[in-house]
This record gives sequence, structure tokens and C-alpha cells, in this order.
Amino acid sequence: MSQLSEFEKQREANIAKNRALLAQLELKEAAAGLAFPATNPQTQKGAKPVQSSQTRKRRAAEPPAPRRQSSRLNKPVIDPNESPEQKRKREMEEEARRIQEEDERLEREERERAAKRPRHQNLDLSSLGDELSAQELISLTTTLEGCARAGQRENEARVFDFSASKKEEYQVTELKTQFANMKIVSRAKVTNERVYSSLYHPEKTKDLVFFGDKHGQLGIWDALAPQEEVEDENGDVMISDEGGKIFRLQPHWPATSKSSISCIKLDPLNTRNVFTSAYDCTLRSISFESGISRELFALDDVLISSFDVPPSGKELWISDAEGGLTHTDMRERKSRACRYQLANTKIGCVSVNPAHPEGLLVSSNNRTLTMWDARMLSKLPIDSLPTPPPSSPMGPRGRVASGPMDINSDAITDFLESKRGKGALMADWPHQKSVSSAYWDPSGTRIVSTCYDDTIRLWNVRWSAMTADKQVKVFEPFSRRHHNCQTGKWVTILKSQWNQNPEVYPHFTVGNMNHSLNVIAATGEVVASLTDRTRVTAVQAVTSSHPGIVARIASGNASGRCALWAPADSEA
Repeated sequence: MSQLSEFEKQREANIAKNRALLAQLELKEAAAGLAFPATNPQTQKGAKPVQSSQTRKRRAAEPPAPRRQSSRLNKPVIDPNESPEQKRKREMEEEARRIQEEDERLEREERERAAKRPRHQNLDLSSLGDELSAQELISLTTTLEGCARAGQRENEARVFDFSASKKEEYQVTELKTQFANMKIVSRAKVTNERVYSSLYHPEKTKDLVFFGDKHGQLGIWDALAPQEEVEDENGDVMISDEGGKIFRLQPHWPATSKSSISCIKLDPLNTRNVFTSAYDCTLRSISFESGISRELFALDDVLISSFDVPPSGKELWISDAEGGLTHTDMRERKSRACRYQLANTKIGCVSVNPAHPEGLLVSSNNRTLTMWDARMLSKLPIDSLPTPPPSSPMGPRGRVASGPMDINSDAITDFLESKRGKGALMADWPHQKSVSSAYWDPSGTRIVSTCYDDTIRLWNVRWSAMTADKQVKVFEPFSRRHHNCQTGKWVTILKSQWNQNPEVYPHFTVGNMNHSLNVIAATGEVVASLTDRTRVTAVQAVTSSHPGIVARIASGNASGRCALWAPADSEA
């Protein structure tokens, strides 16, 4: 090695002096830059937090954006010495190319328009979960295969009856004890967008929760499932703070706010079938046995806000945003459905009495909660409807070939005022503002309503008294609770949801604007107020509870992040 010159020695001394000065000022990166880069020591591979595999795959699948090109430079160079024959040939080729490009443009635009329209055809799980790998689809199928096939009707005979056993005070105290040690045992971002609806599966061997979001996505969360080890493209171990396993399906289309999943229900006869409705004006079923999603019902440009399934599992009652309530039998053609115009504003919720399926609760934005007799509605005289003109696409009995038979509000009003229509409207409970929801409890004897006047109301209903005569009943609720329901634009509407467990004292859950979750007994007394200031920083607007296990509650917020609340010893 040659000896350094005086200039090089002076340079090295200056570098050492400057590096020492920068090191004192804690500018280590600048100090390292003064010398030639040294060989970095080999870093040890370790765990690092990463994004979900679905997000990485989606980004990897995105094609690079096309570069902008000058249209002037793209024009072909014309030979100034070309002959007339060559010119005609060139112009013919340019015209053929122009026609081809125009056809391709029109075809591309048609594909884009078709991609924005709702899907009415049957779809398999691979189409619904296009972001899931083959291994993840197998894992989803395996997760759902362990669920019992039998429906919820096996518990119908064991409906809780506190009057025959113990006093209400004792039962409420016992509930408080069961909910005393609740905490978040699992937490994950289950959907990509705001949670609109949820369903807790009755399977007792696992905590399986379905969440529907703003863009038509159905998130399936196995909340306490063990985490799988995953490596990234560099072979590094990935650690995710998401609890359980998450599977995301897209049953409703397009994947925009026009397809928000408004309601999720379980098939009463087969717990491997799930029903979903959305703002794409469709109601679909997903069978995890056959792996097929099919359309059960659809409306033309009318948003479906809610639906309910009677215990028979063969019919559907569907409410919409234009004040209609539709009845359809899944064993018949869709055109045999009948739509009743019961209100002049949105009907946000419909609930079927589980003990007396003819009792329908209808909550509307016209500030009323009404109860209708489904048997009487079916007797509405169709022949009294106005006859459509010959040029109308409607049939001789007012039936549209592509949609349900529509019975307008005038026909319903005339029917209610007639002798034959007495008893069709069983009860009418006025509220101060829009009624967000109203549901029957599992026994069919209690009603809870949630209203924008910041009040939760509770009624006790004796069916024999409701059917004793054909007069419209109006009576006050036995309990009123103040509850802030001013969710605004960015939070899902709060709805009180009964626990469907028939073996415990009736209670319901509802989100709280103070970032907590309330459990309230059928007496109107608060059983528990669940909160975790370190892990919950948003309103838990959507709630659901396990229908077979006490003290199991799932909640979701506006970012798609969901939490499972359970006793501390339940944590995986």
C-alpha cells in the first residue's frame, strides 16, 4: 500500500475532526456521509409488523399506469412521394384501424358500465372472494364446515319465563354478575369500510361473526382462531396485531356506497345459509355448503333497508327506502311477491314476531311504530286496484312481469276504512322523531324501539289483549331511557338488538356515542357499560351478541375495526 501524501493526510485529519464534531451534535448520518461507505454489518432477521396479505396482493395485482404519449408523435410518417394507390391503401388501413379502436372503446365502456351494475346471477365463493387465495378459500370452507347444520328452532320450546322461576330483581343481578368482568379479547379490522350490520353465528365451538360494510363487503371473522405464521417476499416473519382469522367476500356489487349491506340474517332452518340485503336493491343468500350465492329478491331502483325471516324459513318480509313493505315466498316466483305501500317515508326496520309470525313491527321515518297483521294484509282485495291502461306492461290484475305486485297507499287506506280491513293495523305508537329500529324479543312479548329523539322505549305486549278486538291499540311504553342517538353523517345509525338466547333473562345491546357499549335488561335497567379507553377510540355503533352463550358481544365502528367482548378467561 502506497504511503499517503501530505495533502491526503491533511484531508483525513479534517474528515476525522468534522466527524467528531457532528457526532457531538448527534448528526450520525451526516457524519457517516463524510467517509467512504463502509460495509454494513449483516442485520438479523426479525419479526416486523406488516399489512394484511390481502392488501399486499391487491397492490401487487395493480397494473402500472400507462404513460402519457404525444398524439402528434404517434401519427404515422407520410411519404411525400407516395403514389395515389399507396395513399388509398394507407387511408383504408387508417379507417379500419379507427373503426377497430372505436369498437374497442365502446366495448370497454360497456364493460365499465356493467361493472357498476348489480349482479343478479348466481356466484360461487371464488367469485365472491376474488382477493382470497385458494388456500384461504379452503380455510374458509373448513371454518364453516364445523358449524352445526340445525337451525335455531330447537330452542323455541325453552323460552325463558322469569315469572315461573325467580324474581326479576334476582335475574338482573345475575346478569350484572355475568357481565362484570367483560373485556376485549380480540380486535381486528374485519371490513375495509364502515360497518353497517352484523350477525353473531350461534355456533358454540367458535366465535364466528359476520359484518357487512358500506361497500357491499361481507367480512367473516373467526375471532379467537389462532394466528398463522406468514412470511413476506424477503422471508421475514410477519407479525400482525389482528386477532383471529378474517375472510372477506363481495356478495353485492358494485363495491361502492351504492351497495351498503343494510341487514344480515341467518336461515332459521340451516345455519350454514346467510341472507344479506344491500342498497344495490337486491337480497341474496350465501350457502356455505354448496358455495353458491344466489339472488332471492330484487327491486327496481328502490333501496332495501331491512328484512326479516319468519321461523318457517320460507318467507321474507322486506322494507325499503320509499315506505314499502314486501312479502315474498322463496318457494314461488319472484313476480308473485306483493309490495304494500304502508308509509310515505322510509321504513328503516321490520321485525316478525317469533311466537306469532303474523305480527309485523314496522318502524318508519314518519315518527311512528306500527304493528300489522300479516294475515289481514294478504286479504287485501286485489280486484279493487285501478286497472292499468292497455299500453301498460302490467297484467290484468296489476302485476308487473319483472317485479312485485304493488299495492298503493290509497288502496290500503280504503281497505283499513272498510269493514273487511278492521284489525289489519293492530297498534300505532307515535314517537317524537324518526324511529330507527324496533324488534321483538325471542319470546315475542316485548318490544324495544330506538328513536332519534334520544329515547329507547320498552313495551310489554300480551298477544291475547292485542287480538281481543279489532281496534287499533295505542298505549304507553313501560320504560323510557335517555340514550344519545345523534350519530350524524359518519356513524352508522344506532339500533338496540335483543340477545336471542332463549334460556337467559331478556336483555339487549346498543352502541353508545361515548365510545362504549351498553347492555340493558328487559326491565330497562343498565346491566353493564363496556368500555376500553386504550383500545376503543371510536363509536361502537353496530352490535350483536351470541345467541347461545351469555356474555359474548361483538361490535364494529366506522373504520371497519371490530371487537369481541367476553370474560377475561375467554381470551385465546
